[in-house]
Amino acid sequence: MVQAYRADTENGSAEPQRTGSRFQGLRDRWTDGKGMWRRGIVLAVCAVLLTFVMIFHAEIPNTIGNLGSLSETFLPWFGLFIPLLLVLGLARRSVTALIALLLPVVVWLNIFGGLLTDKSGSGGDLTVATHNVNADNPDPAGTARQVAGSGADVIALQELPPGEVPAYESALAARYPYHSVEGTVGLWSKYPMSGTRPVDIRMGWTRAMRSTVRTPEGEVAVYVAHMPSVRVKLNAGFTASQRDESADALGEAIADERLDRVILLGDLNGTMNDRSLNAVTSQLRSTQGAAGDGFGFSWPASFPMARIDQIMVKGVEPMSSWTLPATGSDHLPIAARVAL
Repeated sequence: MVQAYRADTENGSAEPQRTGSRFQGLRDRWTDGKGMWRRGIVLAVCAVLLTFVMIFHAEIPNTIGNLGSLSETFLPWFGLFIPLLLVLGLARRSVTALIALLLPVVVWLNIFGGLLTDKSGSGGDLTVATHNVNADNPDPAGTARQVAGSGADVIALQELPPGEVPAYESALAARYPYHSVEGTVGLWSKYPMSGTRPVDIRMGWTRAMRSTVRTPEGEVAVYVAHMPSVRVKLNAGFTASQRDESADALGEAIADERLDRVILLGDLNGTMNDRSLNAVTSQLRSTQGAAGDGFGFSWPASFPMARIDQIMVKGVEPMSSWTLPATGSDHLPIAARVAL
């Protein structure tokens, strides 16, 4: 046997035989009759369950810890289970698991595939930006100048501590001659503002406002809002009842708006997938979804996982939408350009 092996080696035929043997062994392990179909049943069931969660996320009840809203907030991240199941399916050499994995792949791409492409375009008449500056921001003036550096014509800021408002006003005064602060939210504009007033979102203090901005292309109703925070608690789940009530109130205010052109800027503490924001999202469209590049996650700034800061419009056409560099806040600022 040794001599035969050496002879084959000298003739240059041993290595192909060994390679062919390895390939045949791998093929045999994958095609071992019914085994490749029987293995990985649990993985296949997991793939089907993942598919159902993504398709029927709106049916997950909020009665227990607001699990529905919690799952919708981080719904894009459910896609991370797909490569995990793929690796496990390959390790198990399960054809059944790999075929079942096609289901969540198709569903995830159907829901979020459009966000993977760059839909931004050129042109537009008005650039807007919004930023939750964080009440504990160590550099208010620097944050204001950084957001203004985006070239925005209109800037909305949320979570403004009363004691720091003069710092923001001073930093933005040169570029934005018109501004108003209502409670803890403010609006700065290069164009004249009128009809400015607080908007009651049922919180007991002012965290939303509305103003008419007179641009060269006509009037636009601009809303600024900071929805109540949500919390994830071990004993209560995803607590968001006050946020949900405020969203309903904001939706009512927008529905009563007399102007056809509306722009909403702010921290909604929820994503476009969150059913609890339907009162708002059913009336407006997201600039990120219509003209963004990627998911545009804005929170937390250190490792963005969700887009809870929003620029939404009605009666205007989104042209581009993007996320700005980090400031001293725990949120990232976002900006968009729209055509009037």
